[in-house]
Amino acid sequence: MPRTVYVNGRYLPYAHAAVHVEDRGFQFADAVYEVAEVWRGRLVDEARHMARLERSLTELEIPPPMSQAALAHVMRETVRRNRVANGLVYLQVSRGEAPRDFPFPKDVAPTLVCIARSIDPAKIAARADGGIGVKTMPDIRWARCDIKTVMLLPACLAKEAARREDAGEAWFVDESGLVTEGASSNAWIVTRAGRLVTRPLGHDILPGVTRRTLVDLLGIEGLELDERAFSVAEALAAGEAFVTSASATVMPVVRIDGRPVGDGRPGPITLKLRLNFHHAAAISEP
Repeated sequence: MPRTVYVNGRYLPYAHAAVHVEDRGFQFADAVYEVAEVWRGRLVDEARHMARLERSLTELEIPPPMSQAALAHVMRETVRRNRVANGLVYLQVSRGEAPRDFPFPKDVAPTLVCIARSIDPAKIAARADGGIGVKTMPDIRWARCDIKTVMLLPACLAKEAARREDAGEAWFVDESGLVTEGASSNAWIVTRAGRLVTRPLGHDILPGVTRRTLVDLLGIEGLELDERAFSVAEALAAGEAFVTSASATVMPVVRIDGRPVGDGRPGPITLKLRLNFHHAAAISEP
């Protein structure tokens, strides 16, 4: 099926969509982005994604290209034109194009790009049925991981290292031996006592939108949450582990560095949270 991409006010064929060679997102990673799930034709956690995008833009002093309502319209229209029922929509805003120089340019319009693509939910479900492995990696990223920028080379290196060991995700580990987050996800464990544990928000992790909705779901389910850092050893001793992201919602983790978590199969709490996630997302929407 032909794909359509939104670029700076125009919906273009995928093959013809492009940005300027001196766009600062291309040259400096001077850009932010959002990835939202499309589930049954609907944007999941739309308001929270828009709020996080606004925060990222503010932190980098990039002016918004348009209002939140207009941005949301672009996302929904890109989804509609690509006939995406289940999949992802990607929105990126760079500072814009200007002659290459480090200081912020003046009077430059931001560059806005939006892409949507379908994903077969059966393939994601099949991965969840068996769970994934994770590979731990030293966290070499910058000190403002809470801003969702396109500066993703450390994540690419980690993902590639994980792929080579047949792992579905990488977990970053800080200098104290504590897990920060996944290369493209937030990291969670379930203790043997049934308590959920995930690292608290701060500059060292992304404030995941799926993470936030899952916290809402824990309240609905009456599950207890400890927002604290955990070590790789604690994760290996846990009853269950999983990651959260827009692309996979709640994905069971059954191996860490080749060693099993729990009984080496997706745990019951993880699977229940995965099953009920979209219901919680619908309740959480304003």
